[in-house]
Amino acid sequence: MSGLPGVPSQLRPASVLFTAACPDCRARFELSAGAIRLAIGASRRTTFYSFTCPECGAAVRKPAGERIVELLTGGGVRTLRLHSTV
Repeated sequence: MSGLPGVPSQLRPASVLFTAACPDCRARFELSAGAIRLAIGASRRTTFYSFTCPECGAAVRKPAGERIVELLTGGGVRTLRLHSTV
């Protein structure tokens, strides 16, 4: 049995599915956390999530507000923190 050492199984996230839609083909579908990427930048403009539409193959990028970031990170979506260069 593989798992996270030291983390009780009750606390591990279950298979979370997120409902999404493609702006190109207008399909609606569910995606696992592994199918979504979240990028958190210094501003609203640079904070977004992305995925590939399973219906048409389009690369989709959508803005992620505070609530979306909270839901995606809580659901196990991999997160990339963008650093600004000053």
